[in-house]
Amino acid sequence: MARRQTKGGGRTGDESPVADAVKGSLRWTGRSLRIPWVWIPLVFLTMGAVGFAWGAWRNLCADCPSIAQIHTWEPQQTSKIFSHDGQLIGELGVERRTPVAIGSLPEHVPQAFIAIEDRRFDQHQGVDFRGTTRAAIGVVTTGSFRGGGGSTITQQLARNMFETIGFEKRVERKLKELQVALELERAYSKDQILEAYMNQINLAHGWWGIQTASRNYFGKDAVELNPAEAAMLAAIANRPNYYSPFRNPDAALSRRNLVLDRMAREGFLTREQLEAWQSHPLPSDRAEVADGLGAYFTEWVRIILQERFRGQVNTGGLRVYTTLDVDMQRAAEGAMERGFDRIENRPGFRHPRYEEYADQREAFQGPSSPYLQGMFVALDPQTGAVRALVGGRDYEQSRFNRATQARRQPGSAFKTFVYASALASGIPASHVITDGPVVRQEVDGSEWRPRNFSGEFEGDMTLREAYRRSVNMVAIKLADEEVGLETVAQNARRLGINSLIPRVPSMALGSPDVLPIEMAEAYSTFANMGTRVRPYPILRVENAEGEVLWEPEPERTQVLDSLSTRVMVNLMEDVVERGTAANAVRGTIGAGAGLPREIPAAGKTGTTNNFTDVWFVGFTPNLQAAVWFGMDEPQQIYPQATGGADAAPVWGDFMYQVYVGDRDRETASNSLGDSAPEFNGILPVPERWPTEGLLELQVDSQTGLLASQWCPTSRRYTELFIPGTEPTEECDESSSGRSRWPW
Repeated sequence: MARRQTKGGGRTGDESPVADAVKGSLRWTGRSLRIPWVWIPLVFLTMGAVGFAWGAWRNLCADCPSIAQIHTWEPQQTSKIFSHDGQLIGELGVERRTPVAIGSLPEHVPQAFIAIEDRRFDQHQGVDFRGTTRAAIGVVTTGSFRGGGGSTITQQLARNMFETIGFEKRVERKLKELQVALELERAYSKDQILEAYMNQINLAHGWWGIQTASRNYFGKDAVELNPAEAAMLAAIANRPNYYSPFRNPDAALSRRNLVLDRMAREGFLTREQLEAWQSHPLPSDRAEVADGLGAYFTEWVRIILQERFRGQVNTGGLRVYTTLDVDMQRAAEGAMERGFDRIENRPGFRHPRYEEYADQREAFQGPSSPYLQGMFVALDPQTGAVRALVGGRDYEQSRFNRATQARRQPGSAFKTFVYASALASGIPASHVITDGPVVRQEVDGSEWRPRNFSGEFEGDMTLREAYRRSVNMVAIKLADEEVGLETVAQNARRLGINSLIPRVPSMALGSPDVLPIEMAEAYSTFANMGTRVRPYPILRVENAEGEVLWEPEPERTQVLDSLSTRVMVNLMEDVVERGTAANAVRGTIGAGAGLPREIPAAGKTGTTNNFTDVWFVGFTPNLQAAVWFGMDEPQQIYPQATGGADAAPVWGDFMYQVYVGDRDRETASNSLGDSAPEFNGILPVPERWPTEGLLELQVDSQTGLLASQWCPTSRRYTELFIPGTEPTEECDESSSGRSRWPW
């Protein structure tokens, strides 16, 4: 039989040499497969290939989390710092996050994320193959991974949950992500996955999760978000730094409106709702929340927590309730800011001003900054609970806490310990010492010749007058010649001054370096009628489930007799009423705070040599506060800087806000006039300290003896005495040429 020929003499297509070869090969293969020694190796090869592929798949994710890890995973939670009344004031940890339950959220919140990030979230099992295919085509056509996309919410959660997966745009990462996502879908429900995702995502500025972001962007909890705000957070999730409304408002608005449009397409919003919410404004500034207030206070709390709870502080979700009062903290920061401005505008101030460095975000090296610094601490004198604390001018530039870490000379504020020691030893406030020159030999053979602030000596005066006017010579003689330097130093230590106190005469003028928090503790003894309280910032610590882990008790120690303490407080009242702090606290002219006289107040100013440090430490019956200003590197602030002119006004300003309220300064004068002041502040006005158990006698201010008709009536004043310490002799100047008899 002749073979069929094609046109031109060739064979037909089905009789070509190639076809013949294929047919022959198939016949040979079929016959070969019937032979055992051929197909058995093929089975093993196939199994080996499958095993290799499976091993490669498992080894690819050798560093991925195990199934047990996935089932027991919990998100890292920052420790939350709350004020005494439960307001959030700070968070400690790498990722600032506060979890919120999906069931408590309005439905449009999760809908916003689903609409823009994973519209088929409820339909897939962790991987959206349509989306993945679309992303793969994009990679092939563009030759770049930058197009991204294709990751479901579950896949995004996988890489956010476990750092080992990473964020590089590589095929290996995608495969790891896919494997963990599949396991997540087997381990958790859709609601659990979506809830974890919304609590885990980065929403810019160090804010993780929708609750923390909602508080900072909108000043509200996530449960209060409206559709436009929910869409804004969903928009940010894609590229946090780029879509933040604070950094790129135009891009943020465009992306937010895209999310709203997608929500409408999915049937989550009507067209009318879409148009309404797309006109909703974006936030332009961080919301006004207590979070971030009192940065130095929060850092102090962190140090204490770190010593006790270590790793739990940054990841364990501790709930720390502190003693801080948010309103008092704001009042303290405002008063200090005004104090800084006032000093920097004094004639003779020659240092760099803070405004020259205000935009600097880098921290200074070490504890020193080039501009004026200050410190403020307020506490409850009954318990020691710290209500407000300012440790410096700018926490970002200098984290050195001057309230708890800076050692400074207290100057005349230390004189209180000298006078308290004298009163406790039985010396009355009417005791007379001569204000005259003092000369002491130094160890090196030189002479120490201190001077008064005025540069003059005024002769005999009572302890009350010398303390009120802060006369240096009287304080030195009282400490060195009558009470004893060792007694003063020991009493200062009992009051809370744990810093080294050299037993030298200059100690009476405040030469030892002390911590400001020590001064606050020591002065609490006077505000508390002889009982010292230890300042503390933490009320209790709870774990994430609300179990109390630590609840420190206030430390109270009786260190002085109540009667001698009451006399000392009365001397300190004189400082505020007619002494070195009177104009600053009670006055209304210039920097005067105009604190109404209905508010009992006592305290002591302090100024060091060369006008380097200025202080005021004072108190009312239910609140105590200490103020300090100076340069980090000790040097003159400005010529004639004093505690009375520079520190006391801040104290008075703060107390005015606490008791009277944040009113216009001009109304302060009303409190000293005919109209009664209105008290609308943070604390109620307390009752004045009682004087039960003390004697009140008329005394002559020059001799310290009982007032009589034989001495000028202009020198009479009322003095308080502990029974047994009062003078028994009457003032009598008849021997100086005046008749003893009145007729």
